[in-house]
Amino acid sequence: MKNSFVAAALLAATSLVGTTPAQAQSCWGTEAVNAAKLRNLDIMLMVTALRCRMGPANFQPDYYRFSAAHQAELNVANGVLRAQFAGGGAAAANRALDKMSTRIANSYGLGHPDLDCSELRKVTRDLATTRTRSALLDAADALVGAPAIPGGSCALRVATVRR
Repeated sequence: MKNSFVAAALLAATSLVGTTPAQAQSCWGTEAVNAAKLRNLDIMLMVTALRCRMGPANFQPDYYRFSAAHQAELNVANGVLRAQFAGGGAAAANRALDKMSTRIANSYGLGHPDLDCSELRKVTRDLATTRTRSALLDAADALVGAPAIPGGSCALRVATVRR
């Protein structure tokens, strides 16, 4: 009796926490949101490095080091984003990712809203030596957050069992 109660509770909990294919297309899970944050961080650093390249706080070489050091992680994030957009096929996913990337880049055309070139240079140098994904995500949260996400992020639902 007790085992069947536990099994029923686990079944109920997993059915509530799992997402359906329709939900996966309309909202973004944690992995996709984190991928969007990393994409946002990468593009912000790239665009602001271009803006700052002619001044005394040129950090393009630091951005290149950051990009090289985290190429694998950034590529994984881009793959997650393509998969998120894949509902309309590969070509549509690539277009959606390009559109998202362009929107992000345009938002930094005038620079970072809070940091100047010298501050961005320091941040980029630090990130180039960072080796953990969690540190990158922390930096993304602090510096840029997630870009606008079509459909929003999925809400986590937790089941409770009454006795």
